[in-house]
Amino acid sequence: MKDLPPLNTDTINAILNEEIDDETVMQMVWYYLGYRYDESSKSWDNSGVEASWREEYPEPPNFIENRPPTVKLTRSIPKENKQLLKEKLGFKGYKLGTFDPRDTRRATMANWLLSYLVMHSYS
Repeated sequence: MKDLPPLNTDTINAILNEEIDDETVMQMVWYYLGYRYDESSKSWDNSGVEASWREEYPEPPNFIENRPPTVKLTRSIPKENKQLLKEKLGFKGYKLGTFDPRDTRRATMANWLLSYLVMHSYS
């Protein structure tokens, strides 16, 4: 994995504003889920990944192309953190007819990362 942007609200806003590419956003989620890529063995180490993720996704899932891992990501956000994009960043969502599944999945990843940020007190 390449160097990732810092986990902060500027980065979350950049995700929502499509200033960060899909691959980097997914790599951020993978990293905070616990996936690590071992360059020497050219394989994924999932030993730091929570068991239910590790069992269902031994390698990091593609959140943009596949709906099921995005649904699991959404469900893993604590209820009290579901509206963080709106509450903390003023994100108003997308206008009807102007978004597609990719936009929704990026917003889900942004919300999950913001929830992680809040829960782990990163700044």
